[in-house]
Amino acid sequence: MSPEQSRKILLIIAIAAISINLRPSITAVGPLISEIRGDTGLSNTLLGMLTTLPVLAFGIFSVLTPLITRRFGTEGTMALALVLLMGGILLRVAPAAVPLFLGTALLGIGIALGNVLLPGIVKKSFPRRYGLVTGIYSSMLGVGATIGAAVSVPLSEGAGLGWRWALGAWAAVAFIAFIIWLPQMKQNLPVTARRGLRESLRQLGTSKLAWNVALFVGLQSFSFYTIVAWLPEILIDRGASSAYAGYMLAVTQGAGVLGTLIIPTWAARRQRQRFPIMILVVLEVVSIIGLMMPSLFLVELWSAIIGFCLGGSFGLALLFIVIRSRSAETANELSGMSQSIGYSLAATGPFLFGAIFDLTLNWLYPMILLLLIAFIKLATGWVAGRDEYV
Repeated sequence: MSPEQSRKILLIIAIAAISINLRPSITAVGPLISEIRGDTGLSNTLLGMLTTLPVLAFGIFSVLTPLITRRFGTEGTMALALVLLMGGILLRVAPAAVPLFLGTALLGIGIALGNVLLPGIVKKSFPRRYGLVTGIYSSMLGVGATIGAAVSVPLSEGAGLGWRWALGAWAAVAFIAFIIWLPQMKQNLPVTARRGLRESLRQLGTSKLAWNVALFVGLQSFSFYTIVAWLPEILIDRGASSAYAGYMLAVTQGAGVLGTLIIPTWAARRQRQRFPIMILVVLEVVSIIGLMMPSLFLVELWSAIIGFCLGGSFGLALLFIVIRSRSAETANELSGMSQSIGYSLAATGPFLFGAIFDLTLNWLYPMILLLLIAFIKLATGWVAGRDEYV
């Protein structure tokens, strides 16, 4: 094995380790909502903010990532992202509401930086294998999300850690990823941009394709973070135990791993990606209708289907950023724009969903919102799936 091959294998391992850390601090919250409410007295609207705040941080800081990489380099910025993630996770352990929300915002900034950097790293280091590597790291995002949802209640109740340390335990996993990433710092150099941030945003802002990629990212994330935040609470309200509701969220995330592994690899081989988008949206609509039923009938099936669709859509969103860009620099810029606009849109999801339920006291009405989002996602994905470059 050549030194270059060894370097790329180590890079893939590091990318996978980072990816595992970019979702658990969010998905672990949903199954613990009842415990957090009982301990803090927060309303459903404010509890929704525990998922909304990181996504809002994604929207604000994604577009600023190119400025940070020009100062600290791509590898250095990724190391900074992991430090911010660890700090935010540990801050949430403090026994007060303010550190809970402040830590949530801080870890959101760290995740935002990691989200933006990964597509550019893939574009630069794996130009001929971007479909496969995108599938690997997006599936690892799903693995982390799945584990976060599955173990939060057992850690809190079974292991007796309580909900704060059930969330705080993920700082140790982030530290491991930081150690694995450190060898990549040997390659770190400040990024020299061919154009300024304002110019790149102006150029991307005139591109219909770039806007549709951004909207597809946002609509996919709108649905994903809403399901992550509220699916357990919906099931608990229908008579499920908190542990069972957490496992159903884990089923959703586990099926999402398959979607993120399979869909990007398949779609990357196609000249256009419209057919995969159509299949995913149709299945998503079916699963949402299934989850509208006021019972637990076939809930395992509906949870698995919506998870596969949201995971596949997420993998497609990441793939669009890579295959619609001609260079790694363009991929970073499109990634920043897409995730900034997209996650700003997505940040409204858990909040709106919780607010609609608070107003109507019926889960049917917020679920109708998810149906509408699915149809709009089909329209934006139809444009993003063209065989064109930004």
